[in-house]
Amino acid sequence: MNEQQFSKSMTYAPGLPEGATFYSAHKKRVTSHAVANAVEAALKERGVTIEDIAEIVLDLQKPFMSGLTIETCAENVRGVLAKRELQHAILVGIELDRLAEKKMLSEPLQSLVDQDEGLFGVDETIALGAVSSFGSIAATTFGYLDKVKPKIIGRLDLEKEGKVNTFLDDLIASIAADASSRLAHRVRDEEEKRLSQNNGK
Repeated sequence: MNEQQFSKSMTYAPGLPEGATFYSAHKKRVTSHAVANAVEAALKERGVTIEDIAEIVLDLQKPFMSGLTIETCAENVRGVLAKRELQHAILVGIELDRLAEKKMLSEPLQSLVDQDEGLFGVDETIALGAVSSFGSIAATTFGYLDKVKPKIIGRLDLEKEGKVNTFLDDLIASIAADASSRLAHRVRDEEEKRLSQNNGK
């Protein structure tokens, strides 16, 4: 079957806007841009903004970086949100939280997610997996954020009235940890670049 014979009715991504998909190997694939937009929209719909996460990054890194701004932190949050692994983890986690709110998961999973059972560690496992590409700084920072739960993380963890954020609070910790690691590495790269340039004079 060649590309001309390929029918849109055969795709596995129905219902998406035409600009959000492309055809390849007889499949309708979702573009990374569409996924990125879906992630930011999903976070916003759950009450989380880029600036909320950037505030955590700012608090983490300002003791080590003079003149650090919230804008720079937000830029690094957006930078890590461009990673497919993290995008996919966020979409899966948020969808599971949504399904739990609607009581649409099978038991006993419904109760485990709904109650954020203490021995249910899949939420941390998904979030921790999403920090793996950002190195040991991200991993240790995630552990700290998961324990302390500052700012939006704590608010999400304590939110009640039918809301389920079992996966979301850990995912926000993952995003903030990744952004902090990205920022730390980039600042060091810039320092080394300046040092190299000065030594070359």
